[in-house]
Amino acid sequence: MRKILIGSLCILFASALAIAQDTDPSKDFAATITKDDLHDYLSILASDALEGRETGERGQKMAASFIASHFQELGLQGPVKGGDHQGHFQKVVLYTSKPGEIYIKTKKATMNNFEDVVYYGQGATQGEKATEVVFVGAGTEENFKNVDVKGKAVLAVVDGTRAWRGPAQLATENGASMFFVVNTKSDEEFIGLADQLKHYLSGGRLSVNKPEASDAGGVFFVKPSMAGSIFKKDTEELMEAVTDPSSIKKADLSYNISMSVDEMYTENVLGYLEGTDLKDELVVLTAHYDHVGVDGEEVYNGADDDGSGTSAVMEIAEAFVEAKKAGKGPRRSMLFMLVTGEEKGLLGSEYYAANPIFPLENTIVDLNIDMIGRIDPGHKENPNYVYLVGSDRLSTELHEISEKVNETYTQFDLDYTYNDEDHPDRIYYRSDHWNFAKNNVPIIFYFNGVHEDYHQPSDTIDKIEFDLLTKRTKLVYHTAWVLANRDQRPTVDKLQDQKLNNN
Repeated sequence: MRKILIGSLCILFASALAIAQDTDPSKDFAATITKDDLHDYLSILASDALEGRETGERGQKMAASFIASHFQELGLQGPVKGGDHQGHFQKVVLYTSKPGEIYIKTKKATMNNFEDVVYYGQGATQGEKATEVVFVGAGTEENFKNVDVKGKAVLAVVDGTRAWRGPAQLATENGASMFFVVNTKSDEEFIGLADQLKHYLSGGRLSVNKPEASDAGGVFFVKPSMAGSIFKKDTEELMEAVTDPSSIKKADLSYNISMSVDEMYTENVLGYLEGTDLKDELVVLTAHYDHVGVDGEEVYNGADDDGSGTSAVMEIAEAFVEAKKAGKGPRRSMLFMLVTGEEKGLLGSEYYAANPIFPLENTIVDLNIDMIGRIDPGHKENPNYVYLVGSDRLSTELHEISEKVNETYTQFDLDYTYNDEDHPDRIYYRSDHWNFAKNNVPIIFYFNGVHEDYHQPSDTIDKIEFDLLTKRTKLVYHTAWVLANRDQRPTVDKLQDQKLNNN
């Protein structure tokens, strides 16, 4: 009889568990996230009519209006106060610094901007500035230990166009006055990089804070052959000296940086859904809706970057609105925020973090989405993946929640490659979640990795994997649902003094 009773109880428990799983309300509203809706949103965002959505330009304004109209149709509140009314637009005031006369000069050569060097930064030197320049090899911590660079310029040779950020930060920490870097393997590769950066920079380098005329921080990317000439060496000799930087004697040069500064106005777009018993706490979902604009007749549509993330946030917002209509609204409030100026330096999210509509201490998490519609070269054979970054950087509990949500609902292969603190791409610092993370707000960043169409006119809607985009969107949705409805906010057990500015 006891065995029969135990068996019956087990059957009842299993049945109850099955019923609980079948009646999980989050599944009902996840079903409202469809690839047809995502395609509809993205077909507008990534259309030629929006002119590449460059920050401050007409196409970006059109995209902002489209997103705000969507939020209004859903019934999301506009939480931004403006006089006697509230709206969906947070006005963002930026300063645009356009390059003027910029060059590096040695006794034998003048290296001009966008020809022999590219200056990436803000500020000005207030005239030509003379300095010593020290060769620091690959710019590692060990390299910097062996030399005094305080008040001097330094030059490093790094492996990869994006691998300069770590050495640049070390240069700043060691008191260097300017950072020069060779990040291309040949003059031909440099020319390609210079052309790409000219499109990005010549229209104006934007910032949240007005650049001071005396502030000439930043980085000079240097053509390999010109870097050798600085030290009176040929290119091959300089490259070989990376393993023995002391073999290269310091040199003298001067450089000039001039900028013109103007104001620019752009917008973050915010939709707010009030919670129930925990409404004073906030779950934030972000994606950037800007892209890099046009170049001549070519439109950079930015379907993946970040039309995919923007469409995902718009669709997740609808799912939560439907839940609230059905009496299953979130306990915590939700802020769906599409930010401007990411491509110009994470500026929209930086502005929000400095001027938050809701206190950052009440924000329990930022789930940030930037490029989730494609498959990168490393996963062609296994497309059931998504890269996650940052989930464990501030909160062990958030990481565990994220893992459990995926195990329960989507069963992706979660790839943490870019979460490695030593990864040269430093992705943790390169999308809008960073402006929450540096304020010790826990974050998760969702990303499909870089592909051949990144920042190219070929990043178009026909290359989006909509089934995969839909599934990834549902992963973010389910994670947001759990975080919005659980009893406790994720514990922050890894508070950090995060002061990295060269992101």
